[in-house]
Amino acid sequence: MKLLPLDSPELIELAADWLGKPENYKWLDFGNGVQTLTPVTLKIMTQREIQVIRAYTADHGDLPVGVVGLTNVDRKFKTASLWAVLGNKRYGGSTTEACDKILTLGFTELGLQAVNAWTLETNRPAQRVLERLHFRYIGRQRQCHCIDGRRLDRLLYDLLATEHEAM
Repeated sequence: MKLLPLDSPELIELAADWLGKPENYKWLDFGNGVQTLTPVTLKIMTQREIQVIRAYTADHGDLPVGVVGLTNVDRKFKTASLWAVLGNKRYGGSTTEACDKILTLGFTELGLQAVNAWTLETNRPAQRVLERLHFRYIGRQRQCHCIDGRRLDRLLYDLLATEHEAM
């Protein structure tokens, strides 16, 4: 598995395409109700210090299969938020490893001390990924996300640098 910087127009287009699919963006929130990202927005995000976004490959290949990111990177408080989208659903097992790798990058290269994440109460696969990565469930935001007119709770998780065990 490799983490690839979004440094080519083709890779940015591919990631934006994945992020633009309703089956993916319905689970996301990039702030102020933004759920989809255009290639231009994604390119701008990759140039900002508060974002670390990478495409990831499957086990031993070079073909990108998803995108993973640390957002709201705060270098003073040493915190960030984790998110991921699997673009090619045939490679479902790759997301955990991609998240592990970007967490390692965050804790080692960026010096982060805590990373948080959230998922929806109905997204059991994402909950399992966070649990495998040793995130702790810390609470719930009630009815703050909407999918197809249905109000859903967000489940909140966090992970400290001292709790991270690289795979």
